[in-house]
Amino acid sequence: MLDLAIVMPVCNEQACIAKVIRSWLAMFAELSINFRMIVINDGSRDGTAQSLDAFLGVPHVEIIHKANTGHGPTVLMGYRKAVSEARWVFQCDSDDEMSAIHFPRMWETRDAYDAIIGIRTGRRQTATRRFISACSRVTVRGLFGKAVADVNAPYRLIRSELLREIIALMNDDTFAPNVVISGALSACGARVSNLPVPHEHRRTGSVSIVKWKLWKAAGQSLWQTIHHRRSFRCLQSTLAGYAKERKPS
Repeated sequence: MLDLAIVMPVCNEQACIAKVIRSWLAMFAELSINFRMIVINDGSRDGTAQSLDAFLGVPHVEIIHKANTGHGPTVLMGYRKAVSEARWVFQCDSDDEMSAIHFPRMWETRDAYDAIIGIRTGRRQTATRRFISACSRVTVRGLFGKAVADVNAPYRLIRSELLREIIALMNDDTFAPNVVISGALSACGARVSNLPVPHEHRRTGSVSIVKWKLWKAAGQSLWQTIHHRRSFRCLQSTLAGYAKERKPS
């Protein structure tokens, strides 16, 4: 089994995707990790597919093209594949807003934790996005607990054993799986580290959810998070037992 599987969803990132992939490959080479990078093209309409095809046959890189289903379902698809291939799963976005240079700090401390979440620092958001982020945070904390500080952070390293059990309860169309996973990590008492990671403002492309669609997406995410409360309550004893076994004596 691999040490690490990286899940990277991509949609309309022609301007930066080749650079992003190369930066991560260079980082993993320096760390001498046995890994696979799973790059999933979520129905891009620009030249992203052609840019990704340049990496076909490159060692440790798997390119998957599929119809557009949205960021969340694409991430979840990658998670389902990754947990069967590696001991650890790392998810990052492809927009170059969180650099590969911060990953070694996560990897070096992984044995002490079940999940390490990259907390976005210096992030610039519109008032609407700040409000929605706050709502997500309050919802997760109220329903599950406070273990994860940045509940939708797209820069996270999780043990496959634990992630596998969590995502088994989630539907393929889950809009914001990272929010739900953050809730599950809190609910089961997993050992979570919140590691500050600088967040750079987007330099290429554009955000995929804007204006009224953002509010619609937020409502969908909130409902699905609440819906999973019962599911994770049923599994809480199992996950809590797993987390307890992982705690140092």
